[in-house]
Amino acid sequence: MLRKIRIILATLFFVALTLLFLDFTGTVHAWFGWMARIQFLPALLALNIGVLIALVALTWICGRIYCSVICPLGVMQDIFGWLGKRSKKNRYAYSPAKTTLRLIVLAVMVVSLAAGIGSLTALLAPYSSYGRIAQNLFAPLWQWGNNALAYFAERADSYAFYTTDVWIKGTATLVIAALTFVVLGVLAWRGGRTYCNTICPVGTVLGFLSKYSLFRPVIDVSKCNGCGLCARNCKAACIDSQNHRIDYSRCVACMDCIGKCHQGAISYTRGHCPKDEREKAAGAEPKDASRRRFLTTTAAVAVASVVKAQEKTVDGGLAAIADKQIPDRSTPIVPPGAQSLRNMERHCTACQLCVSVCPNGVLRPSARWENLMQPEASYERGYCRPECTKCSEVCPAGAIRRIDRAEKSAIQIGHAVWVKANCVPLTDGVECGNCARHCPTGAIQMVPSEAEDPGSPKIPAVNTERCIGCGACENLCPARPFSAIYVEGHEHHRTI
Repeated sequence: MLRKIRIILATLFFVALTLLFLDFTGTVHAWFGWMARIQFLPALLALNIGVLIALVALTWICGRIYCSVICPLGVMQDIFGWLGKRSKKNRYAYSPAKTTLRLIVLAVMVVSLAAGIGSLTALLAPYSSYGRIAQNLFAPLWQWGNNALAYFAERADSYAFYTTDVWIKGTATLVIAALTFVVLGVLAWRGGRTYCNTICPVGTVLGFLSKYSLFRPVIDVSKCNGCGLCARNCKAACIDSQNHRIDYSRCVACMDCIGKCHQGAISYTRGHCPKDEREKAAGAEPKDASRRRFLTTTAAVAVASVVKAQEKTVDGGLAAIADKQIPDRSTPIVPPGAQSLRNMERHCTACQLCVSVCPNGVLRPSARWENLMQPEASYERGYCRPECTKCSEVCPAGAIRRIDRAEKSAIQIGHAVWVKANCVPLTDGVECGNCARHCPTGAIQMVPSEAEDPGSPKIPAVNTERCIGCGACENLCPARPFSAIYVEGHEHHRTI
């Protein structure tokens, strides 16, 4: 019964979290957006104390339920393990804990946070890893399916569906997501929860807590006949059936062992073995040393910065005449609500949730190493509409604080810069004024290129005090390959 309950809950969480990354209408987030906010690392970086206390309490009471129910990457590994199990049953075996490797990976995570090496942090974060997989691999399939439905619905004079563009938002992120998917799939197919119990830093932290959990699977030695069936079905490889011991730092409370034991020798109950026995069974260090390391680690993570400021592959680009090239910005553009580059560095986990919900194709992952996979604004497919606040509504880590429409239209994330050498009225001798006509704040006015000659070709004059950096001018500028006007980002956002 416990195993069935766990599977039902895990399925609900996995499907809902996946839909968060697949949904391009923004409706799913109103119902399930809270599931992204209760993920461990985003809650830690957002300093969501209530969620952190709840997760710690849950682990102390029930063990690593988080890893087997709430974490989508953990559930995805269970799916791969289940598929592998269909080809070969009873295929797992007990293996000693890779404690040194786990601590090294955790140390790398802490150092990368403290040093601002965001690419390493993003690669190791389990929720963010799954977000990239869902956004880069699953979302295109979902969108193609939607477009197929829209095509057939249109033939039947129904407009219940509408087509959406399917495009690669970041080649580097796509490659990383594909590699992560393949590696995790192979590991889970062959060894179950190998990633969770050797690499995942969140699993290591929660594993320390779960060693002292109140409820846990317990082996009744008087009933056990030593068949080893529990160990051969333990995807965490944490059951030493010969010595009747379970490594609770690696046990993810999946309840598979309970269902497989024909003698009823394993039950999920209140632990009663002495603490020194628990530590010995888990291969743990002495209590004081473990506690010091845990406190040091969590303190370091809490104060650390996450990812380096994001970069820019920004530029405008409108008609299918010729592709525009990216302007050389000295300061990258981060979304309204991010407040500053520094705030983005400290909180963004590069989960791609904001990228997946951006309706205008503005946000996409960076390809630069120092801020690899962080979202960046790029105006070649659209511009940041003043009335849109989607990214601020879904960010679970506090990298983009929630703002309303009134705030959005007053936040200056950058300012427009005119490039004389590219301007159509001067290069082609034709009237334009696209940038001025479409500026939502009226920050651009067309003025004579020669002050003494009112009849001279008109060029844009930018009022930087009114410009909010939305990129409408850059996006709609007809100049190719570079726009005659582009947005330069601000390191600190201002309110106009």
